[in-house]
Amino acid sequence: MNGTISIILVEPQYPGNIGMVCRAMKNMGFGQLRLVNPCDYDHPEAHKFAVSARDVLENATLFPSLQEALADSPLSVGTTRRHGKYRPEICSPDLVARKILSEQGQYRAALVFGREDSGLTTDELSLCRWQATIPSSTEYGSLNLAQSVLIFCYELFKSATDISVTSERDIATFEESEGLFSQMENSLLRIGFLNPQNPAHIMRSFRRLFARAELDSREVALLRGMMSQIDWAAGHFTGRKKP
Repeated sequence: MNGTISIILVEPQYPGNIGMVCRAMKNMGFGQLRLVNPCDYDHPEAHKFAVSARDVLENATLFPSLQEALADSPLSVGTTRRHGKYRPEICSPDLVARKILSEQGQYRAALVFGREDSGLTTDELSLCRWQATIPSSTEYGSLNLAQSVLIFCYELFKSATDISVTSERDIATFEESEGLFSQMENSLLRIGFLNPQNPAHIMRSFRRLFARAELDSREVALLRGMMSQIDWAAGHFTGRKKP
């Protein structure tokens, strides 16, 4: 499990929190830490709070963007505290563990955590296959970054011995899925289905729809073929039809 599941921190702001995340990861048997545009992670505070997990800190991998950090991980979970229009299907940590472990034998997975003060943006969450939150008190629901990482890692650790069924489907890679979404956006803009001023508004809904479907590589290819046919058929398109 350790070698195929990464913990990704997006723009962590405090070296001490990064160190505590390393300790939480190692407590539960995880060692793959990815950092997207972090603060100074080689800071003495980071080493101090990592304690005996300094190897996790020292082996952390840096990425300039979340998209690049997720490129080899078809199974990904974006964590969030906020519900809303673009965040309707929110999983619990135990459900996330079951989802990941049912597929994890064949595919890399990633748990993505956002900034301490503002979390992940809606666009960043849309890059992830699933979204998840930790149920907590309405009086004070804010958890420390390392606490959040520990809870998700614990659920994965606890569930690892309970999951014995592995899917035989060839789940689409992150690159394949992003290729589909890029082509779909261009095609739907071309036929006037998307608002050119804000195409992401509808595309987020398509991302959620296809995330629930858990498309395999063949299904992505089928949809891309359909988009290509739409492009061909739209050669004489003169504008969106009047309501």
